[in-house]
Amino acid sequence: MNRNLTIAGGLSLLASLLHIGIIFGGPAWYRFFGAPPEYAEAAGRGEWWPALVTLGIAAILAIWALYAFSAAGCLRRLPLLKPALLTITAIYLLRGLVVVPIWLMRPEAMSAFVIWSSLICLGYGLFHALGLSQRWRQLA
Repeated sequence: MNRNLTIAGGLSLLASLLHIGIIFGGPAWYRFFGAPPEYAEAAGRGEWWPALVTLGIAAILAIWALYAFSAAGCLRRLPLLKPALLTITAIYLLRGLVVVPIWLMRPEAMSAFVIWSSLICLGYGLFHALGLSQRWRQLA
């Protein structure tokens, strides 16, 4: 069992559960966790689409957790494991690094949410990348 991929899976699962919590937490949670204002406002009006979008994100993150756990050796092998894990890792790393061009091109757009969420995604991506590099041959 690969420790880095197990941690990566746990982090994705935690993020998935947090998104579900945001749905139940309502507008205050949407605002606190940095969702665009229109999400919190729509949730406050009882509209369904913010919950649907947030649930979709939670589902994607849960699937990503399953792929990390599968690659770690905790679950049976999932289809397209290696390319899926490469894609997941790239998405996390790119999302984590997006702060650099924002900072260079639009420093006024920098916020605590942009910085923290980028650092979190970069951390998730690094656990995925380390685990993937350790299991590369076994995933072939």
